[in-house]
Amino acid sequence: MSCPPSLTVRPGCSVFLLLVLISVLKKMRPDTSVSRPQPPVSPRKRRFRPGTRALMEIRKYQKSSDLLLRKAPFSRLVREVCQSFSGESLRWQAAEAFLVLLFSDANLCAIHAKRVTIFPRDIQLARRIRGVETM
Repeated sequence: MSCPPSLTVRPGCSVFLLLVLISVLKKMRPDTSVSRPQPPVSPRKRRFRPGTRALMEIRKYQKSSDLLLRKAPFSRLVREVCQSFSGESLRWQAAEAFLVLLFSDANLCAIHAKRVTIFPRDIQLARRIRGVETM
């Protein structure tokens, strides 16, 4: 049984004829998408799971050999430590090694307190455990 050429669809029509009819109707209507430009779609900012960004930063800083502390403030701090120990200046490397070890001990104190930021109380605790009395 064949479908009549009218636009009404009867129950006896085959699926193939329905698809042909739909494609013909689509071709007959004017294409409106070409005449109207679409606005540009901005991509969404990527959202990482908690902790992923921190691990990425850790890997980044472990790969690099850049200084994490600026040279001028660190050198002022080393000079201040050198002057506080004695009137004559100590060797630069000894003072720098002392401060690096002090900061690493203070970092361990901060990690023990479940923090990642070093506070002055961490440095004081590290000095107290070490037995550094001066300064």
